[in-house]
Amino acid sequence: MAYDDYEFIEVTRDGGVLTVTLNRPERLNAVNPAMLEELGRVFHEVNRDSGVDAIILTGAGRAFCAGGDIDEMDKRNAGEQPHDWDVPRPGRHGILQGLLDLEPPIIAAVNGDAAGLGATLALFCDVVVAADVARFGDPHIRLGLVPGDGGTVIFSHLLGLPKAKMLLMTGDLIDAAEAERIGLISEVVPREDLIETALSIAGRIARNPRLAVRWTKLALNRRLKEEMLLGMEVGSALEWLSVNTEDHAEAVRAQREKRLPQYTGR
Repeated sequence: MAYDDYEFIEVTRDGGVLTVTLNRPERLNAVNPAMLEELGRVFHEVNRDSGVDAIILTGAGRAFCAGGDIDEMDKRNAGEQPHDWDVPRPGRHGILQGLLDLEPPIIAAVNGDAAGLGATLALFCDVVVAADVARFGDPHIRLGLVPGDGGTVIFSHLLGLPKAKMLLMTGDLIDAAEAERIGLISEVVPREDLIETALSIAGRIARNPRLAVRWTKLALNRRLKEEMLLGMEVGSALEWLSVNTEDHAEAVRAQREKRLPQYTGR
Protein backbone atom coordinates (compact mmCIF):
# COMPACT_ATOMS: atom_id res chain seq x y z
CA MET A 1 0.00 0.00 0.00
CA ALA A 2 1.07 3.60 -0.66
CA TYR A 3 0.76 6.29 2.00
CA ASP A 4 1.39 9.34 -0.17
CA ASP A 5 -1.72 11.42 0.46
CA TYR A 6 -0.92 12.63 3.99
CA GLU A 7 0.19 16.18 4.70
CA PHE A 8 0.92 15.96 8.43
CA ILE A 9 1.70 12.25 8.83
CA GLU A 10 4.71 10.48 7.32
CA VAL A 11 4.63 6.71 6.83
CA THR A 12 7.81 4.76 6.09
CA ARG A 13 8.42 1.04 5.73
CA ASP A 14 11.38 -1.13 6.72
CA GLY A 15 10.51 -4.71 5.87
CA GLY A 16 7.47 -5.64 7.93
CA VAL A 17 7.80 -2.66 10.28
CA LEU A 18 5.85 0.50 9.47
CA THR A 19 6.81 3.80 11.14
CA VAL A 20 4.05 6.40 11.43
CA THR A 21 5.44 9.86 12.26
CA LEU A 22 3.34 12.83 13.36
CA ASN A 23 4.86 15.56 11.22
CA ARG A 24 4.14 19.15 12.33
CA PRO A 25 7.43 19.72 14.18
CA GLU A 26 7.16 23.52 14.01
CA ARG A 27 3.94 23.22 16.09
CA LEU A 28 5.25 20.42 18.36
CA ASN A 29 3.02 18.10 16.30
CA ALA A 30 -0.09 19.74 17.73
CA VAL A 31 -3.25 18.44 16.11
CA ASN A 32 -5.12 20.72 13.72
CA PRO A 33 -8.33 19.71 11.87
CA ALA A 34 -6.39 18.35 8.87
CA MET A 35 -4.16 16.17 11.04
CA LEU A 36 -7.21 15.01 12.97
CA GLU A 37 -8.79 13.82 9.71
CA GLU A 38 -5.55 12.06 8.72
CA LEU A 39 -5.31 10.31 12.09
CA GLY A 40 -8.87 9.15 11.54
CA ARG A 41 -7.75 7.37 8.35
CA VAL A 42 -4.21 6.16 8.85
CA PHE A 43 -4.72 3.36 11.39
CA HIS A 44 -7.63 1.92 9.43
CA GLU A 45 -5.51 1.96 6.25
CA VAL A 46 -2.55 0.36 8.02
CA ASN A 47 -4.85 -2.40 9.23
CA ARG A 48 -5.59 -3.32 5.61
CA ASP A 49 -1.87 -3.54 4.78
CA SER A 50 -1.12 -7.26 4.79
CA GLY A 51 2.64 -6.67 4.74
CA VAL A 52 2.79 -5.10 8.22
CA ASP A 53 4.05 -7.12 11.18
CA ALA A 54 4.50 -4.21 13.62
CA ILE A 55 4.04 -0.43 13.75
CA ILE A 56 6.01 2.33 15.45
CA LEU A 57 4.25 5.62 16.23
CA THR A 58 6.51 8.62 16.90
CA GLY A 59 6.77 12.38 16.43
CA ALA A 60 9.02 14.58 14.31
CA GLY A 61 11.27 17.08 16.07
CA ARG A 62 11.46 17.60 19.82
CA ALA A 63 7.90 16.65 20.82
CA PHE A 64 5.72 13.59 20.36
CA CYS A 65 2.46 15.56 20.25
CA ALA A 66 1.41 18.66 22.18
CA GLY A 67 -2.30 17.87 21.88
CA GLY A 68 -4.76 20.31 20.33
CA ASP A 69 -3.38 23.34 18.49
CA ILE A 70 -4.06 26.45 20.59
CA ASP A 71 -4.18 28.66 17.46
CA GLU A 72 -6.94 26.48 16.02
CA MET A 73 -8.87 26.75 19.30
CA ASP A 74 -8.56 30.53 19.12
CA LYS A 75 -9.91 30.57 15.54
CA ARG A 76 -12.78 28.31 16.55
CA ASN A 77 -13.68 30.50 19.53
CA ALA A 78 -13.59 33.55 17.27
CA GLY A 79 -16.00 31.84 14.85
CA GLU A 80 -13.40 31.71 12.09
CA GLN A 81 -13.76 27.95 11.64
CA PRO A 82 -16.17 25.24 12.78
CA HIS A 83 -15.52 23.06 15.78
CA ASP A 84 -14.13 19.58 15.18
CA TRP A 85 -17.50 18.10 16.12
CA ASP A 86 -19.18 20.11 13.35
CA VAL A 87 -16.99 18.71 10.58
CA PRO A 88 -17.83 15.27 9.12
CA ARG A 89 -14.86 12.99 9.96
CA PRO A 90 -14.17 9.91 12.10
CA GLY A 91 -13.32 12.17 15.06
CA ARG A 92 -11.35 11.27 18.16
CA HIS A 93 -13.47 8.19 18.91
CA GLY A 94 -12.74 6.89 15.41
CA ILE A 95 -9.01 7.52 15.86
CA LEU A 96 -8.85 5.56 19.11
CA GLN A 97 -11.08 2.83 17.70
CA GLY A 98 -8.66 2.59 14.79
CA LEU A 99 -5.77 2.18 17.22
CA LEU A 100 -7.57 -0.50 19.23
CA ASP A 101 -8.69 -2.37 16.11
CA LEU A 102 -5.16 -2.56 14.68
CA GLU A 103 -4.27 -6.22 14.35
CA PRO A 104 -0.48 -5.74 14.23
CA PRO A 105 1.13 -4.57 17.49
CA ILE A 106 1.89 -0.85 17.73
CA ILE A 107 4.77 0.60 19.75
CA ALA A 108 4.76 4.28 20.73
CA ALA A 109 8.28 5.75 20.57
CA VAL A 110 7.68 8.91 22.58
CA ASN A 111 10.51 11.25 21.65
CA GLY A 112 9.31 14.27 23.66
CA ASP A 113 6.29 15.69 25.44
CA ALA A 114 3.00 13.84 24.97
CA ALA A 115 0.15 16.05 26.21
CA GLY A 116 -3.63 15.90 25.91
CA LEU A 117 -4.61 14.00 22.79
CA GLY A 118 -0.89 13.33 22.30
CA ALA A 119 -0.72 11.42 25.58
CA THR A 120 -3.91 9.55 24.70
CA LEU A 121 -2.50 8.49 21.32
CA ALA A 122 0.68 7.19 22.94
CA LEU A 123 -1.04 5.41 25.82
CA PHE A 124 -3.53 3.62 23.55
CA CYS A 125 -0.57 1.88 21.89
CA ASP A 126 0.39 -1.65 22.93
CA VAL A 127 3.89 -0.78 24.17
CA VAL A 128 5.06 2.71 25.16
CA VAL A 129 8.80 3.42 25.11
CA ALA A 130 9.76 6.97 26.08
CA ALA A 131 12.87 9.06 25.77
CA ASP A 132 14.20 10.22 29.13
CA VAL A 133 13.32 13.83 28.22
CA ALA A 134 9.64 13.06 27.57
CA ARG A 135 6.75 14.14 29.79
CA PHE A 136 3.18 12.83 29.93
CA GLY A 137 -0.09 14.38 31.02
CA ASP A 138 -3.45 15.77 30.02
CA PRO A 139 -3.73 19.53 30.65
CA HIS A 140 -7.26 19.91 29.22
CA ILE A 141 -8.35 21.25 32.60
CA ARG A 142 -5.98 24.21 32.29
CA LEU A 143 -7.84 25.24 29.15
CA GLY A 144 -11.19 25.00 30.89
CA LEU A 145 -11.96 21.74 29.11
CA VAL A 146 -13.03 18.23 30.07
CA PRO A 147 -10.47 15.68 28.73
CA GLY A 148 -13.12 14.07 26.55
CA ASP A 149 -10.90 12.74 23.76
CA GLY A 150 -9.95 9.60 25.68
CA GLY A 151 -7.94 10.94 28.61
CA THR A 152 -10.52 9.99 31.24
CA VAL A 153 -10.67 6.49 29.79
CA ILE A 154 -6.98 5.65 29.37
CA PHE A 155 -5.55 7.27 32.51
CA SER A 156 -8.09 5.55 34.76
CA HIS A 157 -7.63 2.27 32.88
CA LEU A 158 -3.87 2.28 33.39
CA LEU A 159 -3.57 3.93 36.80
CA GLY A 160 -6.87 3.49 38.63
CA LEU A 161 -9.10 6.34 39.76
CA PRO A 162 -7.04 7.96 42.57
CA LYS A 163 -3.96 8.69 40.44
CA ALA A 164 -5.99 9.43 37.30
CA LYS A 165 -8.14 11.98 39.15
CA MET A 166 -5.09 13.75 40.52
CA LEU A 167 -3.37 13.99 37.14
CA LEU A 168 -6.46 15.00 35.16
CA MET A 169 -7.81 17.51 37.67
CA THR A 170 -4.43 19.22 38.20
CA GLY A 171 -3.37 19.04 34.55
CA ASP A 172 0.18 18.26 35.69
CA LEU A 173 2.75 16.67 33.39
CA ILE A 174 5.00 13.97 34.81
CA ASP A 175 8.42 12.98 33.53
CA ALA A 176 9.12 9.68 31.83
CA ALA A 177 10.83 8.13 34.85
CA GLU A 178 7.78 8.80 37.04
CA ALA A 179 5.46 7.58 34.28
CA GLU A 180 7.37 4.29 34.19
CA ARG A 181 7.42 4.02 37.99
CA ILE A 182 3.63 4.26 38.29
CA GLY A 183 2.97 1.89 35.40
CA LEU A 184 1.77 4.41 32.84
CA ILE A 185 4.40 3.42 30.25
CA SER A 186 6.55 0.40 29.48
CA GLU A 187 10.16 1.61 29.41
CA VAL A 188 12.40 4.70 29.51
CA VAL A 189 15.60 4.95 27.47
CA PRO A 190 18.09 7.70 26.52
CA ARG A 191 16.67 9.76 23.68
CA GLU A 192 19.42 8.68 21.29
CA ASP A 193 18.45 5.03 21.84
CA LEU A 194 14.69 5.50 21.43
CA ILE A 195 14.06 4.40 17.84
CA GLU A 196 16.59 1.57 18.04
CA THR A 197 14.85 0.28 21.18
CA ALA A 198 11.41 0.55 19.58
CA LEU A 199 12.65 -1.32 16.49
CA SER A 200 14.17 -4.00 18.70
CA ILE A 201 10.89 -4.52 20.57
CA ALA A 202 8.97 -4.55 17.28
CA GLY A 203 11.35 -7.19 15.94
CA ARG A 204 11.10 -9.35 19.07
CA ILE A 205 7.30 -9.29 18.87
CA ALA A 206 7.22 -9.83 15.10
CA ARG A 207 9.37 -12.98 15.40
CA ASN A 208 6.59 -14.64 17.38
CA PRO A 209 3.70 -16.45 15.62
CA ARG A 210 1.56 -13.77 13.98
CA LEU A 211 -1.85 -15.14 14.94
CA ALA A 212 -0.84 -15.74 18.56
CA VAL A 213 0.42 -12.14 18.85
CA ARG A 214 -2.68 -10.64 17.31
CA TRP A 215 -5.11 -12.75 19.30
CA THR A 216 -3.24 -11.99 22.53
CA LYS A 217 -3.61 -8.30 21.76
CA LEU A 218 -7.30 -8.80 21.00
CA ALA A 219 -7.86 -10.43 24.38
CA LEU A 220 -5.89 -7.76 26.25
CA ASN A 221 -7.77 -4.90 24.57
CA ARG A 222 -11.22 -6.31 25.28
CA ARG A 223 -11.67 -4.51 28.63
CA LEU A 224 -10.29 -1.24 27.26
CA LYS A 225 -12.81 -1.37 24.40
CA GLU A 226 -15.61 -1.86 26.91
CA GLU A 227 -14.37 1.10 28.96
CA MET A 228 -14.30 3.22 25.80
CA LEU A 229 -17.95 2.40 25.15
CA LEU A 230 -18.81 3.49 28.69
CA GLY A 231 -16.62 6.58 28.91
CA MET A 232 -16.07 8.17 25.52
CA GLU A 233 -19.59 9.38 24.81
CA VAL A 234 -20.05 11.12 28.16
CA GLY A 235 -16.51 12.50 28.04
CA SER A 236 -17.01 13.89 24.53
CA ALA A 237 -20.38 15.40 25.45
CA LEU A 238 -18.95 17.09 28.54
CA GLU A 239 -15.97 18.38 26.57
CA TRP A 240 -18.39 19.85 24.03
CA LEU A 241 -20.20 21.64 26.87
CA SER A 242 -16.93 22.93 28.30
CA VAL A 243 -15.84 24.23 24.88
CA ASN A 244 -18.71 26.72 25.08
CA THR A 245 -17.85 28.13 28.52
CA GLU A 246 -16.46 31.57 29.19
CA ASP A 247 -13.64 29.99 31.19
CA HIS A 248 -12.41 28.07 28.15
CA ALA A 249 -12.38 31.19 25.98
CA GLU A 250 -10.52 33.05 28.75
CA ALA A 251 -7.97 30.24 29.11
CA VAL A 252 -7.19 30.32 25.38
CA ARG A 253 -6.88 34.13 25.40
CA ALA A 254 -4.59 34.00 28.41
CA GLN A 255 -2.31 31.45 26.76
CA ARG A 256 -2.08 33.54 23.60
CA GLU A 257 -1.39 36.69 25.63
CA LYS A 258 1.06 34.88 27.97
CA ARG A 259 -0.72 35.85 31.20
CA LEU A 260 -2.56 34.14 34.03
CA PRO A 261 -6.24 33.45 33.24
CA GLN A 262 -9.03 35.04 35.28
CA TYR A 263 -11.70 32.37 35.64
CA THR A 264 -15.31 33.20 36.55
CA GLY A 265 -16.81 29.71 36.80
CA ARG A 266 -19.03 30.32 33.78
